[in-house]
Amino acid sequence: MTPVIVVVIPAFNEENAIGEVLKEIPANVVSEIVVVDNNSEDDTADAASKNGATVLFENRQGYGYACLKGIGYFEKMDIKPDIIVFLDADHSDYPEELPSIVKPILENDCDLVIGSRKLGVREKGSMTPQQVFGNWLATSLIKIFYGIRFTDLGPFRAIKFDKLLQLQMADKTYGWTVEMQVKAAKMKMKCCEIPVNYRHRIGFSKVSGTLTGSMKAGFKILFTIFRNI
Repeated sequence: MTPVIVVVIPAFNEENAIGEVLKEIPANVVSEIVVVDNNSEDDTADAASKNGATVLFENRQGYGYACLKGIGYFEKMDIKPDIIVFLDADHSDYPEELPSIVKPILENDCDLVIGSRKLGVREKGSMTPQQVFGNWLATSLIKIFYGIRFTDLGPFRAIKFDKLLQLQMADKTYGWTVEMQVKAAKMKMKCCEIPVNYRHRIGFSKVSGTLTGSMKAGFKILFTIFRNI
């Protein structure tokens, strides 16, 4: 049987980027794309709808809140997806690489696949120095405490839907990606990384683009790593 692959894209004030992201997702690979409007103040929802996405609304701001909204939508379906893919709405990822993201699940029975920007090609300046250092520190700590080697906490990722539900994801904000990885490591799931490319986002980052946002994200990531030991 053909696996059912779905996509969840959290989006906050991404009206200028979300259309481009949706156009570049291979339509013949995915069954449904959900964009979760995370209390945007612009026309993100309209832009997503016009480009074929199912639009959900989550007024509680936070990346994790938005992801959980998307998961809840698919969890209520009679026929649940086999694989769920997450990526960002700012066009920094390359959506056309989605088949490569799901390939290790389809061919090698991986449970979780992380798209690693470190292993791929990054446009100069597309990641801030604090992002690069934070990823190195977080993945080093994961290796020490959980015994699994990651190189990135990249947002572009795929996971078997049933395995995702087993993780009982709970983080509502900046710790979402690292929570998924440390919980998967603790549960001895089969995890792998593949190289993905990365470019300058469209618009301004609400997290890495500010000192306050970077500090909050860094603290939450480290807190999540130590909390789950």
